[in-house]
Amino acid sequence: MKLSKLFLVALGSVSVLVSCTNDDNPAVDSNTNETNTYEKGVFILNEGSSGQGSVSFLGNDLSKFTQDVYGAVNPGDLFGQYVQSMFFDGDYAYIIAGGSNKINVVNRKTFKLVAKIESGLAKPRYGVVKDGKAYVVNANTYPNFGDPADAIGNTDDYVAVINLATNSVESTIPLNNTGNRIILENGKLYVSEPYKSTKILVVNPATNLLETPIVVGEGADTMEVNNGILYVLKSSYGNPSEIVKVDLLDSSMTNVVFPESLNDAKNLDIYENKIYYTVDTSVYAMDLTASSASTTAILSYTSSSAYGKMYGFAVNNGRIFIADGGDFTANSKAYVYSLNGTLQKQVAVGVGPNGFYFNN
Repeated sequence: MKLSKLFLVALGSVSVLVSCTNDDNPAVDSNTNETNTYEKGVFILNEGSSGQGSVSFLGNDLSKFTQDVYGAVNPGDLFGQYVQSMFFDGDYAYIIAGGSNKINVVNRKTFKLVAKIESGLAKPRYGVVKDGKAYVVNANTYPNFGDPADAIGNTDDYVAVINLATNSVESTIPLNNTGNRIILENGKLYVSEPYKSTKILVVNPATNLLETPIVVGEGADTMEVNNGILYVLKSSYGNPSEIVKVDLLDSSMTNVVFPESLNDAKNLDIYENKIYYTVDTSVYAMDLTASSASTTAILSYTSSSAYGKMYGFAVNNGRIFIADGGDFTANSKAYVYSLNGTLQKQVAVGVGPNGFYFNN
């Protein structure tokens, strides 16, 4: 679930580790008697609301589409509430259901359930993999948004270190602040802190300790790394949006401050030497080396989102992918555009689509 509405919901916890079947045999479509595989395309995560989340699949040719992959392959199994994100390792995909404190492990080609990780997690958010271990940020508790003294976040968030051979949490790394997104670069973990914090946290997985943080200013939203440069999109309430470029070799920084017309920019993604970003229901792009942000939209669309803006975004395979969150009570839509803004595909997905994960 996006942090912008997480505090509105009281999330439950689950504390039992469940081992499931290792049956990785391909699923068979009962209508066509053909083997279903999901190797060439994109998984669309649907957050869900008070019920179960889901995952949709759209093939690279934009013709093959399955609205609920997990339900089709694993009928009757409870997937989990508030499906947050996904990461891959080898033959497996790990799907984080933050509202159920659960990670579903599936075969990434067949989506057949392999195992569930349900112990040692507290509102898991995003994860990465290094050397046979997954590092998953857990938001644990959330700030008291009505109390200015607590506005910078909490001190009980942590990174869960998961042994992928046993699918169990073997240790935790305290963050001493609110954690959200995580990326891996050159052996280090970089964790964003939302809201009033000014830092990107740096974790050394060799020691499981925090190192000197990177001070980028308030409102870090999305991050990407390209050629040793960490790109951080900031969107602090009441202040101009900007991109901070951090050279991870020497920690030097340059900033691109956005004009007022691009306030509340979100969803940074990098593709083929361009930085893509969004404002409300519009998509923009600028060169990696640009010193100013483009104010000319590539495309704009009409949203049915409760927020009046897109909820999920990605650029990959020569296309722009947009997920419209809808009203979080009924199924919503995902859109695929060309890089010049031409609509190529529209599909009805699940409730609250929030992200795209490419299985190529």
